[in-house]
Amino acid sequence: MSVAVCGRTGAHGRLSAYAAGMAVRTLPLLPCSSIDDITDFYEALGFTTTYRQTRPNPYVAVERDGLELHYFGMPGFDPADSYGSCVVLVEDTEPWFEALAVGLRARHGRLPLTGIPRITRPRRRKNAGGLSGFSLIDPGGNWVRFMRVAKAEPDPAPADESRLATAYANAVVLADSHGDPAQAAKILAGALARDDAGPSGDRDQALAYLAELQLRTGDGAAAAVTLDALSDRPLEPEIEAAVADLRASLSRA
Repeated sequence: MSVAVCGRTGAHGRLSAYAAGMAVRTLPLLPCSSIDDITDFYEALGFTTTYRQTRPNPYVAVERDGLELHYFGMPGFDPADSYGSCVVLVEDTEPWFEALAVGLRARHGRLPLTGIPRITRPRRRKNAGGLSGFSLIDPGGNWVRFMRVAKAEPDPAPADESRLATAYANAVVLADSHGDPAQAAKILAGALARDDAGPSGDRDQALAYLAELQLRTGDGAAAAVTLDALSDRPLEPEIEAAVADLRASLSRA
């Protein structure tokens, strides 16, 4: 006997009938080299361990404010080689970033911007309709990508965006979405050199991000020079906070 739903019969119709009254739930299952490292890391960020086993296979689940992440241990796994990733859709990325940053600063004495684990700052993504996003790279090398939920009506793109703002947006896509900070730094440095008289706000934003990219690629000396260009002048609060985190990271690099 088949079930007809909206004029359809067979397997597709039966699935539609079954799913009509329930919510779909997906749990990311990510690799790691040590479930102990995962447990310690996420508990420091305010997560609760909801399940843990060591035999027959290492497995741990953590949860915070409705976000559930599950990890399985792999002997010999190298986090630097991880392709693990998941997307977390939230109403607003800023509260999540700030909450995670509190735990990261308490655990590391600074906001970790390089190496594993690390975090990126919330930034509008040109390749995601201008929606804000940031990534938390956990001890397993997995990219947990927080993205703002799309609105019914997307924000219109600025009509008079400067060349620096365009270069910055392209660099964000390259580094924070595609994982290529070296190429992003090259593009942004070139744009800054060509357009040294751009709007001060766009220039400050580009310089702060360039310093972060240089730090990510291991060029602390270049990052220090770039940060010096932001010294001794007032900055927007968001940029000032980013610069403070960069200087703290640079002092420990």
